[in-house]
Amino acid sequence: MVLCGLAAAVPSSVLAFDPRYPDWPCVQAKVPELSVGTVWDGPSIADVGNSWRDDPKIRDLVPRLAARRTPLDAAEKAIADFMAGGNETEKQSKGTKLFAGLFDTLGEERSEVMSGIERVSRNEKDLAEKIRSDVTALHQLEDKPDGDQTKVTELASQVEWSTRIFEDRRKTIRYVCEAPTTIEQRLFALARAIRQNMD
Repeated sequence: MVLCGLAAAVPSSVLAFDPRYPDWPCVQAKVPELSVGTVWDGPSIADVGNSWRDDPKIRDLVPRLAARRTPLDAAEKAIADFMAGGNETEKQSKGTKLFAGLFDTLGEERSEVMSGIERVSRNEKDLAEKIRSDVTALHQLEDKPDGDQTKVTELASQVEWSTRIFEDRRKTIRYVCEAPTTIEQRLFALARAIRQNMD
């Protein structure tokens, strides 16, 4: 039966690539927290905390720079404009606070995206289990000599629909798995632009 063939496409288990993170479905390794040192070689942001929010210019600039709809060249120009003028000490302070704001904002966005990926992965596992259960029930109905054909048809339709949803989600997960890396790359590029304007 074609429908059972579709259901066979559902893996017997939706495997994680790293046993430490059973709900992480991506080929990309899961790195739960971003490390400042991997993207920033400037002054420490340890003492900045949330003080970047106290500067209205930085508070307004951070979300614009962080937004992926803002082209990178436009973000780099905005950083150069913001950093222009002032002495070296002022530039160091402005740049460090701006980076701290971007690190907080993009780090939070990245965490939310990763939580969403894991939530979808858990839903996929539940759906895969439901499909397997429905296929078993469908086989049992088909094996009965006096089986109710209406129930067989309904359950077959349900299996087909669930399998389509499963496959669509699986394709979406592959695409969404790129998002954390895209966020990291943006943060790295913005950090580099800030550093160039601090010197």
